[in-house]
Amino acid sequence: MPLFRLSRIVPVSAALLGLAALSGCTLITRTMSDGITSVITPYRVEVVQGNVVTREQIAAIKPGTQRGRVKDVLGSPLLADPFHAQRWDYVFVIRRPGTEPQQRSVVVLFDGDAVKSVQAPDLPSELEFVASISRPSRGDTPKLELTDEERKALPLPPKVETAAAAAEPQGAIRSYPPLEN
Repeated sequence: MPLFRLSRIVPVSAALLGLAALSGCTLITRTMSDGITSVITPYRVEVVQGNVVTREQIAAIKPGTQRGRVKDVLGSPLLADPFHAQRWDYVFVIRRPGTEPQQRSVVVLFDGDAVKSVQAPDLPSELEFVASISRPSRGDTPKLELTDEERKALPLPPKVETAAAAAEPQGAIRSYPPLEN
């Protein structure tokens, strides 16, 4: 009979020990989430898809502009469907940590090889776009120049006797034979 009880006690005690270990892991995870992981954030990759199309670029595309010129100004379209060859779609999406995500879509319609019309939302200028994706400054920019008062407060370097230093040769003096006869 004692052997039978021992064979039942071992699996039950192993299961209880496993449950205790798992509950300990939960406790450690909960403590770490309040401490280390709240300070350290994971790296988030910047997602940029498509072509940036600005107000200045759209202003260069007028009805009658040739396909080649459109490609030079706006770049290759993100969507050029062979079943709708008269339509180019320029889609732009950017997700950057610390800034608002942006998404814009520009559609260029062609009549043959020339632009028929351009459908675009209100696009930002180049400067507005750069400002919208720039991260806010932390405000701790280093000071790069001293004021006149700060320069006057600096100690003067020690004076070196330049005549004596120039008269004394420095390093080994060697005499080489001439390169040509």
